[in-house]
Amino acid sequence: MKEPCGTRIFFCVKRTGNVYFFYLCPLTILNEAKLRMKEFVISEAQTEKAVLVGLITQTQDERKTNEYLDELAFLAETAGAEVVKRFTQKLDAPHSVTYVGKGKLQEIKQYLEAQNESEETEIGMVIFDDELSAKQIRNIENELKVKILDRTSLILDIFAMRAQTANAKTQVELAQYKYMLPRLQRLWTHLERQGGGSGAGGGKGSVGLRGPGETQLEMDRRIILNRMALLKQRLAEIDTQKSTQRKNRGRLIRVALVGYTNVGKSTLMNLLAKSEVFAENKLFATLDTTVRKVIIDNLPFLLSDTVGFIRKLPTDLVDSFKSTLDEVREADLLLHVVDISHPDFEEQIKVVEKTVADLGAGGKPTMIVFNKIDAYTYVEKAEDDLTPKTKENITLEELMNTWMAKMNDNCLFISATHKTNIDQLKECVYKKVRELHVQKYPYNDFLYQTYDEEGQ
Repeated sequence: MKEPCGTRIFFCVKRTGNVYFFYLCPLTILNEAKLRMKEFVISEAQTEKAVLVGLITQTQDERKTNEYLDELAFLAETAGAEVVKRFTQKLDAPHSVTYVGKGKLQEIKQYLEAQNESEETEIGMVIFDDELSAKQIRNIENELKVKILDRTSLILDIFAMRAQTANAKTQVELAQYKYMLPRLQRLWTHLERQGGGSGAGGGKGSVGLRGPGETQLEMDRRIILNRMALLKQRLAEIDTQKSTQRKNRGRLIRVALVGYTNVGKSTLMNLLAKSEVFAENKLFATLDTTVRKVIIDNLPFLLSDTVGFIRKLPTDLVDSFKSTLDEVREADLLLHVVDISHPDFEEQIKVVEKTVADLGAGGKPTMIVFNKIDAYTYVEKAEDDLTPKTKENITLEELMNTWMAKMNDNCLFISATHKTNIDQLKECVYKKVRELHVQKYPYNDFLYQTYDEEGQ
């Protein structure tokens, strides 16, 4: 697919009191479009001070909002930002124009102005916990005069920062264009927009307003759509290649590690497969699916490590990472890894189960592996406290008994970091995989022979 070419043009953009000049040529407009995407996402991993904003609604109480903001702060930290303040507001639903109410927006503005008087505490970014529309971004930005991000753009930036292979970079780029396309119009607010109406007169108020704005906007939109079509074509080719690779893997049972982000899937992968998959205590450390051959006793099988899920995961990312998530669809057994030390791990389980079901893999055999038992803590109740127990008062032993009874012993409790109960995990995985292997390949062609100590 050839890039369009044309005449070079000059234009200027006025933003937050500064004027930026660009030297544009439609031949390189895609590169310039990526530069303008910096207004949506953080493009470099640098320390910036940020403010978080969330809503307390009828479906999201204060406790849940604070947990979401904790996760948003972790996302910001992963992207290279430092959170210095949080703002919350009780509303029935997000305001269609400014997300929060006018009074709360003024409160945020006053705080930013007070902090930005000192260069040491200058805050250049406000991050909202929900996805914002183009109108909301434009209105909030005009009022606050700082960079405005939402949860989706922050996740996209982390994905762009973490992407290493050509496959991951292509998938992330497609998701970025999908996110940017409906918000493209606000980038051209420095140019006149065409007036409404029809006919020879053009309608009321349209005289003299036929500027180059819509023409340039349509040009950008067309070029981005062409780029997206090219990326989709590349992903289709990658999908075909990966499908061929999966077919050539032989008659082996496939096991996939799934779970919320940062629950220890890659660490567990390294233990079972004796590999060196990158693992870090940050969100989305793994983007590319890693497949390794694992042998337990006399049984070989394939183990894959997949990208972690998260609340409010952008639909565009799920669509773009289809070829990566096909490992989940085609797996014979899912190992659902859970961070039991997280205070809201039960909701994380629901998020993962829903995402897996949306991928079309909801009915697969699944084992829950509760990880990080070494980090689990609880608050012991006083003997004279007769109030009902809350989940903060439940001991690890009580939790283990509850879940083992609920899952019919189809769950395990381990610590991948301290290698606690890893032998028990291997034994349980061996039994599950062997059972599936015998069902799928009744002749046991690929089962290795076992020998006694004398080699007989």
